[in-house]
Amino acid sequence: MKLTEISILHGVFMEIAEIGVLLVGQSGLGKSELALDLVSRGHRLIADDAPEFTRVAADTICGTCPDALQNFLEVRGLGVLNVREMYGEKAVKSSQYLELIVKLDPADRTSSKPEDRIRLPESKVDVLGVDIPMIVLSAAPHRNLAVLVEAAARSQSLGKRGYVASRDFSDRQKKLMQ
Repeated sequence: MKLTEISILHGVFMEIAEIGVLLVGQSGLGKSELALDLVSRGHRLIADDAPEFTRVAADTICGTCPDALQNFLEVRGLGVLNVREMYGEKAVKSSQYLELIVKLDPADRTSSKPEDRIRLPESKVDVLGVDIPMIVLSAAPHRNLAVLVEAAARSQSLGKRGYVASRDFSDRQKKLMQ
């Protein structure tokens, strides 16, 4: 019998625009509140706090929720919420492939670079031997993180299909300069 390696990563795992997105960052930055905002916008919760990830193919990681935590989201100030009971069956999902990690950083630790205005700043994180794209967003109070995370997920989806907005933009600029 072959045992499957499982990795538990602290964060909130969601399906956003059909993309598996893991929200990570230090405690108290608002990951669960962001997740609640995303659920209220029609996206789906997979796991809060301790999603389990397994490698199901050479370049594919699948995330699930431990049975004891299924459907629950803990939000500071509100306590434990049952997302399925509050928002209905479509607000939760049992599993999804991990395709993007969004790391929330405190506002004073995230520096903006000029090139961040042209392309989505991205690095890779190794999860069970698979490189998963990661972006870092400042959790400054004035930012609409739900909209930014949705846009990051949609951009990731477009990238999977071969469209990269920064490349398109750059190509258009080069044509104008010719």
